[in-house]
Amino acid sequence: MTTREAGPQAPVRYELPKEVVAEAVAHRNYTSNGSVQVMLFADRLEIWNPGRLPPSLTLEKLRQAHGSVPGNPLLAEPMYLTGYIERMGTGTRDMIRHCAEAGLPEPEFAVSDGFQTIIRRVRGRGTGEPRDKPREETREKTRDKILALIAADPTISTNELAEQIGITPKGIEWQIQQLKRAGQLKRVGPKKGGRWEVVGDGDE
Repeated sequence: MTTREAGPQAPVRYELPKEVVAEAVAHRNYTSNGSVQVMLFADRLEIWNPGRLPPSLTLEKLRQAHGSVPGNPLLAEPMYLTGYIERMGTGTRDMIRHCAEAGLPEPEFAVSDGFQTIIRRVRGRGTGEPRDKPREETREKTRDKILALIAADPTISTNELAEQIGITPKGIEWQIQQLKRAGQLKRVGPKKGGRWEVVGDGDE
């Protein structure tokens, strides 16, 4: 049960991070008369936007650090200044990070008749179960995998952990911070050349 101690509005827990959905809807060509199509399925949310990627960007580059190429700079600048977007050029990477933090697969991007974003749902959410339970179970499983891999190789890198577990390096970094706060993991030595040490179960 939740309270209204933070304000008069009832607290809401979202199955899919609202930041990801908002960012996906915002990626459209505002000069087009076409409509954004949002379709919810049992296993995914699909968002179709009119428009295509600028020539300098590819689907692969969306997952890497890249410059901002707004289709409408006159619209993008005031949105940035008023706080509707954080930084131009970071939207898709922020979407990937938010999904990882929520225990969801990375969003999928495609270009066909327009720009398509697919956000995968986790089975069991939205079916009457407490929503926090499956999300926390997913996070705990990810942390267990991280601890097991570190125990086997204390010098393993963040990128190697990300590759073996199947989430982004940013997602791994977030999980590691949670493990350190829980007292289950600590770093020994410098960032380069040091090693990880599994401390315990965090119940001390």
